[in-house]
Amino acid sequence: MISSCSLVFLSDFSNAADSITQSQSLRDDMTLVSKDGSFELGFFNPGSSKNRYLGIWFKNIPVKTVVWVANRLNPINDSSGVLMVNSSGSLVLLSQNSTTVVWSSNSTKQASNTIVQLLDSGNLVVRDEKEQNPENYLWQSFDYPCDTLLPGMKLGWDLRTGQEWRLSAWKSPEDPSPGELTFGIELNNYPGIVMKKGSEKYFRSSSWNGHGCSGIPELKANRIFNYSFVSNKDEVYYIFHMINESVISYLVLNQTVNLIERESPFCQCLEGFKPKSSETWNPDEWSKGCVRRTQLSCQDKDKIGFKKLVGLKLPDTTNSWLNRSMNLEECKVKCLNDCNCTAYSNSDIRGEGSGCAIWYGDLIDIRQISNGYDANGQDIYIRMHTLDLEKLENNVMIDQNIEGQREDQELPLFNLATIVAATNNFSSNNKLGEGGFGPVYKGTLTDGQEIAVKRLSQGSGQGLNQMRAKALGWSMRFNIIYGIARGLLYLHEDSRLRIIHRDLKASNVLLDSKMSPKISDFGMARICGGDQTEGNTNRVVGTYGYMAPEYAIDGLFSIKSDVFSFGILLLEILGGKKNRGSFHPDHSLNLVGHAWKLWKEGRPLELIDTCLDDSCILSEAVRCLHISFLCLQQHPEDRPNMSYVVTMLHSENSLPEPKEPGFFVGKKSSLLGKNQSSSTNEITVSLLEAR
Repeated sequence: MISSCSLVFLSDFSNAADSITQSQSLRDDMTLVSKDGSFELGFFNPGSSKNRYLGIWFKNIPVKTVVWVANRLNPINDSSGVLMVNSSGSLVLLSQNSTTVVWSSNSTKQASNTIVQLLDSGNLVVRDEKEQNPENYLWQSFDYPCDTLLPGMKLGWDLRTGQEWRLSAWKSPEDPSPGELTFGIELNNYPGIVMKKGSEKYFRSSSWNGHGCSGIPELKANRIFNYSFVSNKDEVYYIFHMINESVISYLVLNQTVNLIERESPFCQCLEGFKPKSSETWNPDEWSKGCVRRTQLSCQDKDKIGFKKLVGLKLPDTTNSWLNRSMNLEECKVKCLNDCNCTAYSNSDIRGEGSGCAIWYGDLIDIRQISNGYDANGQDIYIRMHTLDLEKLENNVMIDQNIEGQREDQELPLFNLATIVAATNNFSSNNKLGEGGFGPVYKGTLTDGQEIAVKRLSQGSGQGLNQMRAKALGWSMRFNIIYGIARGLLYLHEDSRLRIIHRDLKASNVLLDSKMSPKISDFGMARICGGDQTEGNTNRVVGTYGYMAPEYAIDGLFSIKSDVFSFGILLLEILGGKKNRGSFHPDHSLNLVGHAWKLWKEGRPLELIDTCLDDSCILSEAVRCLHISFLCLQQHPEDRPNMSYVVTMLHSENSLPEPKEPGFFVGKKSSLLGKNQSSSTNEITVSLLEAR
């Protein structure tokens, strides 16, 4: 799997040498250190192995983090290794009294005064002593990546020489030789980033669309680094650079693979399609794919149309065609006139969009993009029969956010025509009974889902406002907040065995007849014995929008992970909105970001749910908002424990000043408000974590 890691360190500059000349050598007990002290070159033992390897690692990270290995395939079994430059200008690694060549750079270029230097970037270069231009280096380690991509390294191809720059995972923590997993750029007329396990394509991004490659959220622009994709007649590569040089950031391809578990089915057919084999289609097996409900005929061009789907990772481009000069309308005409065309899209989404990408045959690995994690989703137009298009237009339009996730969504709204059709025009045969508001009818939506409809009777003595669910007042909300806090405190500190819930969210808090909260669903909980308060896992489970950063990214969980989830829940109760999928139209921030913006601007009351009206005790609400920010701190050690949270809720003592919360997410304004009614068509995605 791949992992993006960022750390902040203040480097200590070192007086150690950063280079050797052709007359010098580097023995097993010696190292080179880059001028700024960031990187070190020397010999090391990986894990518990006794084998010696020549490698480069971060000098200022306490745990040795190796980023490059020279002799991956040929370890040295003792401390006799020596690095030097031979007479032909090649960098060679020798062992056994300098007689056996373990590894060589095999440089084809020569210089009169050759030196070997470890640069501040982590790049080991062989160059002429007077030559500073990277284009004229005799050899450089950046051209031969291992499992780590550093800022300034290229991931891709040199089309002139045929050289590929790709990552290959270690076989194990003790064996840095190339494993099965590789990560690089797949060359075709529409290149994209791909992860392979052996020869099998394991995971892929969409192709470059002018802004990015959707499907790999760790490779999107952020405040730490920016990246670019270069594609011309000479080279095709991805590269990233640091915005803040004090931050250490790198991308690692790990030797293990994990899958993110979700509560909703991973894969569904697109609208207008059905499972090819309904007998074998289930949440764990969908490899047979989907087929059209109505087959297309080349002779019936007048019965062909296109269904627009938005916010997608585009399909695999193995069977595709690309023209960068055509516009979208020209692309549509070409697809319409080609009987084998199954879909089309702009190839570049910058500005109003440009270029034409056309797909033939099956649409493989098409996926809806999760908001807040990846803003590079694109629109695609699927070739369909007009009969299916008409059915889609007449179907119930249940608005979904473009990420297509079903868990934790707000209740859908239906128009009257939909309800009339579902209940057979409120037929007496569908009547289930009658209450104070009026009769209740059973109904069936066009997708087969059964519903119950309560119809307000004109003769009812109760009005529309009474029929609607009454919003909870402030006193009741505060009691719920306090009850949840007390429940977590019991799990963390008062229970005989410490319990970390790992999936605290609104739908996992039940209210009894007295509206007292009860924390439920302990299927993902972990029991910790003794003084244990934390752990880690290779299977990250939970709900997006509630997971703490360290858990979602690295699989590290603790009682402070539950505290973070409580902070989200507290914010949702205060604002009457969900964090996940809730982006403010004015500034493209999610609920956490919007709340923090109001807090910094001195306008915290604007976050409070307007349904509270006069029932809200403003000082208590603002204090709860303050506490929520303390719970939402980026680093676990900055968050309070639940005993302190309970104390803060029922005291008037001054509170610590919060820092900017974690998972402060924004979204491109061009994607705001885009809803669609297509079915979820997700696949499993690799979990990104560090080696």
